[in-house]
Amino acid sequence: MSLISKASHFFQRLEFYGWPLLLLATRLWMAYIFWRSGTVKIKHWDSTLSLFRFEYHVPCIPPDCAAYATMAFEVLCSVLLALGLMTRIATIPLLIITAVIHFTYLSHHDHVYWSLLLCTLLLKGAGPISLDALWCRRYFTR
Repeated sequence: MSLISKASHFFQRLEFYGWPLLLLATRLWMAYIFWRSGTVKIKHWDSTLSLFRFEYHVPCIPPDCAAYATMAFEVLCSVLLALGLMTRIATIPLLIITAVIHFTYLSHHDHVYWSLLLCTLLLKGAGPISLDALWCRRYFTR
């Protein structure tokens, strides 16, 4: 076996085993980030409402509605990401929240990083270590 074919075989195996683990780690990391943010909003609800009314400038949505929606999406979508359930759909509200934060309140390099990770999940899906994959294997493989 030549060096090129050995390298090719190695990278095929790395992709086969690496992608599922990378997608799982990405889902869990993004779930952790947004779960923490959502639960802080719940714990300090009066402060959250005050921030949305006077500090954050969410376009086109009343501040109270924006606070409730942001908190709900952060918590719900975090759970969906962690489980790998409806992953692609769950990434969309989180991408929107990230974009709104980045362009209206605080421009930070972490938001670009989060967007890249969320876009990876949006494009690749949850991967084989997920409830999405389990559901698809059960109902669409016959």
